[in-house]
Amino acid sequence: MSTTQTYTVTGMTCGHCVASVTEEVEEISGVEKIDIVLETGSLTITSSEPVDDAAVKTAVEEAGYQLA
Repeated sequence: MSTTQTYTVTGMTCGHCVASVTEEVEEISGVEKIDIVLETGSLTITSSEPVDDAAVKTAVEEAGYQLA
């Protein structure tokens, strides 16, 4: 059973931004799929188990962005 969590990332302006966030978030244990909508900053994570919000925040910050 998969779980889905949605966040809003601020500061992304291009495809490279999306790639950076994707790369960092993919490293979180259990993450299976990541969908990012650049225009809205929407980050949807599908995972095998609930993902810790702090881990997502850290990954997004490592990529150089913030969670709204």
